[in-house]
Amino acid sequence: MSQSIAVINAGSSSIKFALYDAVREEICLFRGQIGGIGVAPRLKVADPKGEIVEERAFVSEGFDHDAAMREILSVGAKLLRGEPVAAFGHRVVHGGVRYVSPVRVTSGVLDDLARLAPLAPLHQPHNLAPIRTILNVAPEIPQVACFDTAFHRSQSLLAQAFALPRRFTDAGVRRYGFHGLSYEFLVARFAN
Repeated sequence: MSQSIAVINAGSSSIKFALYDAVREEICLFRGQIGGIGVAPRLKVADPKGEIVEERAFVSEGFDHDAAMREILSVGAKLLRGEPVAAFGHRVVHGGVRYVSPVRVTSGVLDDLARLAPLAPLHQPHNLAPIRTILNVAPEIPQVACFDTAFHRSQSLLAQAFALPRRFTDAGVRRYGFHGLSYEFLVARFAN
């Protein structure tokens, strides 16, 4: 098995993930999730044919997004038979006005993104938790954040503005738009 790329999509009560071959485009090696974080955490991982290759439940007490990501890292290493992960890609809901395209995550970028939590309080902290865990566990592996808001930043400034005094826009109040990664994927697929 060659190197792989891990894709992470963390929500408020789950972390979905997929491992892709780093060389052969769009070849999924494994796909899974830990759902029920905070209630009844459960891991399920499937191979490309959809056959379950790993499944287990966890005690809810103390099992947060950090614990879930550590479990995913452990299971991933086992499934990849020790082969390295080349990089992690993360879906992050909010990039604010600064992050309008994918960016390699550093501790400074992570701090910037954490300051955007008031703009998406139910999502942003959970999106950032796995990034923080990986920075602590495997800081040598590159991580890239991709933003749901980035796709919509290509709209005109007028389309992004609210009918409010300019000082609010200057302070960052604007229509950001969400689910941009899905829109971007669809636009790219149907462009041809």
